[in-house]
Amino acid sequence: MVKPRFSWSRRQLLGRGLAIAVGAGLGLWQGQRWWGDRSEAAALAEAIPFWGPHQPGIATPDVAAALVVALDVTARDRQELTQLFQTLTDRIAYLMAGGALKPLDQRYPPSGSGILGDEFPADRLTVTVSVGASLFDQRYGLAAAKPRHLTEMPNFPNDRLDPQLCHGDLLLQFCANHEETNIHALRDILKQLSGLVVLRWQMTGFQQPDRDPHPRRTTVRNLLGFKDGTVNPNPKDEKLMNRLVWVSRNSPEPAWTVGGSYHVVRIIRMFVEFWDRTPLDEQEAVMGRSRSSGAPLGYRHEEEIPNYQRAGKAIPLDSHIRLANPRNPGMGEHQILRKGFHYSRDIDRAGQLDMGLLFLAFQQDVKTGFEAIQNRLNGEPLEEYIKPIGGGYFFALPGVPDRDSYLGQSLLQSV
Repeated sequence: MVKPRFSWSRRQLLGRGLAIAVGAGLGLWQGQRWWGDRSEAAALAEAIPFWGPHQPGIATPDVAAALVVALDVTARDRQELTQLFQTLTDRIAYLMAGGALKPLDQRYPPSGSGILGDEFPADRLTVTVSVGASLFDQRYGLAAAKPRHLTEMPNFPNDRLDPQLCHGDLLLQFCANHEETNIHALRDILKQLSGLVVLRWQMTGFQQPDRDPHPRRTTVRNLLGFKDGTVNPNPKDEKLMNRLVWVSRNSPEPAWTVGGSYHVVRIIRMFVEFWDRTPLDEQEAVMGRSRSSGAPLGYRHEEEIPNYQRAGKAIPLDSHIRLANPRNPGMGEHQILRKGFHYSRDIDRAGQLDMGLLFLAFQQDVKTGFEAIQNRLNGEPLEEYIKPIGGGYFFALPGVPDRDSYLGQSLLQSV
């Protein structure tokens, strides 16, 4: 679970008890979320709709905790693969709605892990299911239905990919207000899919969602201390999402993919100790932004659009923001919808912190989206401080329109 940025001693907590009690009448701090005049119960009970043309967890607003799990499918045939997707659909709809565990005979295993009690909240849980290129091999006869650009994620020049952190037949992306909610959902799904899947790898992510009462959203900072995702497209803009994220009916992709999206996962280690010893002016030159305000260098506000002709040398030509989005004509078509979470694991053999960015991105076309951006970034100065170590390319399945349908139905019935 994400921990607050501040810490109080036991004495300070006792001394501030009255202030906390008074503050509770105005708002509630829960799991790094400031709920304002909303109650904790209302926040936990809030459910994200599951049914619809697109899966939840893509254009859904960010939450505090993420869990990304890659699976290999062990289903013996198409019939068992269909059973797998039907079971996934039932369990995800059940878990996202919140509810109660069914009482069973005590001589049998309980119906849930119980880590959230006999009743579990919706907690803004979303579970997004994506398929990897390996699912389209000879096992299930799906080769002819593979999305056009779905391959194993290649090694880019700065990558040092760990095979034990890459690829997979299926990817489950869990997002919720609390880490326990994601773990509860994962354990439920793994129990129900016993014999049909095996775990390949997983990564836990966290972030501190925006608590600024100002109506304009402030961007979450990454573990390098800089605001991240400032120019992310607005997921509430339906026309923009249809143009950039969702596969459309006039797309050259297979017909079953309509409503889905290419799903890129990158686990990017950050050498934070090295970065923390780097002078601030060098850090800002690498990023092209002020660390304090998030504004492009030479500007005052984070949201300002830099004029690279006017900015001159203020924003270096090889800065991250300038390479990622040079703002040339037509650059808008290369935008991706990104979700960034922090990760923090253990320490490596050299005694260095293993932490960084769990990068998630959705786009209509991975070639004109993520790969176009990544190819511009190859060789950037930031590479001295980061190293991608895992992830993969996946395709997020179209949504489930109603209760008579299931995840992957259009794929399985297309061949």
